[in-house]
Formats: sequence, structure tokens, C-alpha cells
Amino acid sequence: MNPEGVTDKLKEQFQEGIVRLPDFRGETSFRLLVSGEVAHAAMLLKNGCGFDYLVDISAVDHLGVPGEKHRFELVYHLYSYASGHHLRLKTFVAEASGGLSSLPSITPVFQAANWHEREIYDLMGIRFDGHPDLRRILMWDGYPHHPLRKDFPLEGLPVETGDGRFTQSAAMEGGPFVASFSPSATGREPRSQTPSV
Repeated sequence: MNPEGVTDKLKEQFQEGIVRLPDFRGETSFRLLVSGEVAHAAMLLKNGCGFDYLVDISAVDHLGVPGEKHRFELVYHLYSYASGHHLRLKTFVAEASGGLSSLPSITPVFQAANWHEREIYDLMGIRFDGHPDLRRILMWDGYPHHPLRKDFPLEGLPVETGDGRFTQSAAMEGGPFVASFSPSATGREPRSQTPSV
């Protein structure tokens, strides 16, 4: 199905609850304004529009971005093998006070979402309601933080592991992944600088 056909189907179903964003490099993007409808939108895109492959799910932390009223944004990357079209479905997730933000899981629609949603839960702290196995995938069970959030310190946080051992914060005295402040991106990137001998 072509992008205009997809737009018509989504508008028919969600009316003002979906907005088509400007195309970029031939890829069509939509913003779903009600994040609670994401599973319904994924089902429509898969069964009604032919987007049969979930490429990826990304989470974006907008902490500190001027003008952003929502803390998190999820971006679903879909592909149609039949038409060869890529599609992005974006939705905002508000930061929950006193708990983790949540939205419906799309694992019942795309089985590939299982690990993507677990990774987002683990590293960003966004819960997926209805997920069949929502547990950490990279950090250990019981780890109290979500290390890809912008408010997580680069050096990490000391944590008791539960078996009497502790993790320590990492030293910040240089190294290949510690960047100093610079107004340009190349100046901030340590690997772009000439090593001193």
C-alpha cells in the first residue's frame, strides 16, 4: 500500500488522533497522539496496510529539551515486504509520577517486539502493559536504575548487588568514552581527537 493509502486508513480509524509527519528520505512517519492506542495502530498497520515486519522500536528521552512537554517518545520502525515501504509510528509517553511510565505492548501483534520492549523497559524504564515476559534483558534482576535515561550519570551509580557485593561508580579521569565539554560534536568526541604521545 502506498503512503497516501496508509494515511487514509489511519485517518479513517483515528481521525484527529494521528498526524502525518513530513516524509524524510522516502520514509513515511506518523505521530499517534494517544499512546494507549499503539497496539491497535500496530494491528491496523500489519493487517490492513501490509506492514508485516517490525524492524525496531526505539525510545527517546526528551529530558531537558526546550518545548517538549513529554519526557519519552517511542518510535516503531515498520517495513512492508510487499510494497518495499518503510514507516515510522511515533508516540509520546508521559513521565509517571512515583512510578514507571507505561503503554500497551505490541507483542501480541509482532512477536519481535518481545525483546525490543524488554530492552526499553530495562534501559529506559518504560513498562509495556500486557507483555508476556517483562523482565530485564541486560541489567541484573533487582537493579534499581535505568541507565539510558538522560538523568542517569555517565559514571554510573554505586549499587548493592544483593549478595553482599557492591558496584562502584566509574572513574571520570579520561578514557576512550569520557568526553569533555565542547560546543562542536567533533570536539566532544574523544575518538575524533589526535592522541598525544
